Amino acid sequence: MRIRLGCIVEGHGEVEAVPVVVRRIVERESPFEVIQIPRPIRISKDSFVKADELERTVELAARLAGEAGGVLVVLDSDDDCPAEQGPALLARAEAARSDRPIAVVLAKREFEGWLLAAAESLRGQRGLPDDLQPPTDPEAIRGVKEWLTGRMAAGRAYSSTLDQPALSACFDLDLARERSVSFDKFYRDTVALISRLQSASR
Repeated sequence: MRIRLGCIVEGHGEVEAVPVVVRRIVERESPFEVIQIPRPIRISKDSFVKADELERTVELAARLAGEAGGVLVVLDSDDDCPAEQGPALLARAEAARSDRPIAVVLAKREFEGWLLAAAESLRGQRGLPDDLQPPTDPEAIRGVKEWLTGRMAAGRAYSSTLDQPALSACFDLDLARERSVSFDKFYRDTVALISRLQSASR
């Protein structure tokens, strides 16, 4: 039986990128598992956190996932603290659909910060230089898209819809986990969510 996962994301790039990263994690941790991910629901974080909007969106994601499917929420924290806002959002999401496995992860600052954490693995990709170096603290950078554009070849600008999914397909997951606390949480939460879905499908 295939497992299904409904995703809620914030940006246009994450609509394609989040399923790419989830599938990479599943391939590593459960190589014989088949996972189906309907097209993610895109919603701004400001809208998502409003009264009833979170619950409505989680309900929709649960329906897209089908019977016994799970829900994964991935948002940018921007200037908020992921460790404070994440658990509060998770509690609300679980209250909305207590019958489903749910995970909520906030990328510290931006999703692309996870890519910067493994910058060496992006060398030569999508117009990035062969000597690309990671910043000292990738999760502290505000304006990651501009950081990437500033290091691309002349005439190139970072595109979240084109470059984000492509870079998500090749960045080093282990480096990202080592250097980004929020990506490590995303990885662990994804593994735990898949495990719960596997147990439920047996």
